[in-house]
Amino acid sequence: MNLPMTPTLTRGRAVLVTAGLVLAVAAPTAYATLDDGEAAAVPQRGEPYVESRLLFGTERPDGGPAVTDEQFMNFVDEEVTPDFPDGLTVQTGRGQWRDASGTIEKERSYELILLYPVEAARASDRKIEEIRRAYEKEFGQESVARVDDRARVDF
Repeated sequence: MNLPMTPTLTRGRAVLVTAGLVLAVAAPTAYATLDDGEAAAVPQRGEPYVESRLLFGTERPDGGPAVTDEQFMNFVDEEVTPDFPDGLTVQTGRGQWRDASGTIEKERSYELILLYPVEAARASDRKIEEIRRAYEKEFGQESVARVDDRARVDF
């Protein structure tokens, strides 16, 4: 159905088109200004650190009993704490992943978070890899996931 073009309808469309064009042209400039202003207003705090997160599954591929909280905390006390005595965080969760045979596994899991100065990254890397291998061996795991990221940390 075609409506007759009236001056009011034509003016309304013109106003909407003009407003849309102004917003399209001005928005990137406004956001760019906002980003610059926010970056300048937020001081950079803390020292450069590396954050490493390790993700540990608890189900055993051989069908044996799952790793218990007590077993995992004993592992942390014996294998992790000696190499990272300044502190760490353990969180529990639920995870899923595809195993070597292609099966999607769902299991209780642990996330271990380690923070260490950038200068200690080389030595920490070796220690973290030893922790991963020790868990895989002790609890018959296919792998322990690792995520590394740069961070600024202030205590």
